[in-house]
Amino acid sequence: MEFTGSSYTGAFKNGRMEGEGEYKFPTETRYVGEMKNGMFHGKGVLHFTNGSIYEGTWEKGISKQGKYTFSDGLKYQEKDWEFCDGYDRQFYTERCNGLKPAGESQLIDQDSLHVIPDGCYDCGDGFYDPNARVITDYEHHFLRNADDYEHEWIVSTCRKSWDEIVGHSPEN
Repeated sequence: MEFTGSSYTGAFKNGRMEGEGEYKFPTETRYVGEMKNGMFHGKGVLHFTNGSIYEGTWEKGISKQGKYTFSDGLKYQEKDWEFCDGYDRQFYTERCNGLKPAGESQLIDQDSLHVIPDGCYDCGDGFYDPNARVITDYEHHFLRNADDYEHEWIVSTCRKSWDEIVGHSPEN
């Protein structure tokens, strides 16, 4: 754990994590729950830095079943999404809390907008730099590298730091 930057607070047995405990990843994501033989085992909750959570049942370090709740309170469902999908969740907050005044407050689910660094995208859990293909959290700490699929999704769907003129532009 010292080598990777992780930490653990909780019970040990034979030098391994065993019983109830909290495991913190270098990204500040936390697992709180049951451990056995040094692995997640039993009931536990992953708390992500963006405020979302995953409550699950684990077996030898592998999640066997669970529920994911986004930071805005939307619970993930595999079937029967009434209005939201992986590409468009923009009306969830309005459906739950009513409409806000028009303007920038409607661009994202949170109450305040993040200032997106030049040349980057706001991908929901941080900023994405398409040149470096790196995602950082809103405090500019490294989260992950984007694969080709995530890169294409972010570039095609997320807010960017620059404006583009679209449509007809009459000549003067």
